[in-house]
Parts: sequence; C-alpha cells; structure tokens
Amino acid sequence: MKRMIAVGWALAFVCTTASAQKFPSHKFSAKQISAGAAIFARNCSPCHGAHMTDPEGAFDLRTFPHDQHSRFVNSVTNGKNSMPPWGGLLKPEEIEELWAYVVAGEKANANSSNAK
Repeated sequence: MKRMIAVGWALAFVCTTASAQKFPSHKFSAKQISAGAAIFARNCSPCHGAHMTDPEGAFDLRTFPHDQHSRFVNSVTNGKNSMPPWGGLLKPEEIEELWAYVVAGEKANANSSNAK
C-alpha cells in the first residue's frame, strides 16, 4: 500500500514537472505588453485581426504555442508563407514586446491599460 502511494506521488510529481516545462511561466511588464499591443495594432492587426480576434486568413495568434519563442521570433523576423519579414522594420526589442503581447493576450493588455 505504501509503495502504491509513493508511486502515485512520484507520478504526480513527474506530470506536474512535465506540465511546467511544457508551458513555462512568462513574466512581462505592463509596459512591454502595452508597447507590444501598439506594435501589433500598427503592423499586425490588418491580417491577424484587431486585438488578435477574427484573423483574415492569417494564423490565429491567440493559439500560438507559448513555448515556441524562437519560432515566433523567426517568423516575425524572416516572414512566413504570405507574411512579409519584419526584421528590417522592427528592432529585436520591439519583436520581444510583440511576443509579450501575444503571450499575455489582450486581456492582460486591457488590465494594464486600466491600471494606468
């Protein structure tokens, strides 16, 4: 019986650890998210939809995997499919602000705007 409990706890620990690695915790400042929202509104919203809603045939960024930062940076920098490359127009720190907005989502941006 004790062994079954120990195995159960070990399995729970492994599952929790794997889950934490699959969805890493992201900490972004309100300033980063707000800056990313402005960049998104100016450059990305025509295709990906205002506030990441109703994309017009473009990838729905609300579903972008939060554990694929390098994929996001590469896609924004070099372009992907019909999306043009933004690497020559956006500075690396602006791409990071855009990432903060995409990961945090519109709800976080609304909360940070209300806090001002």
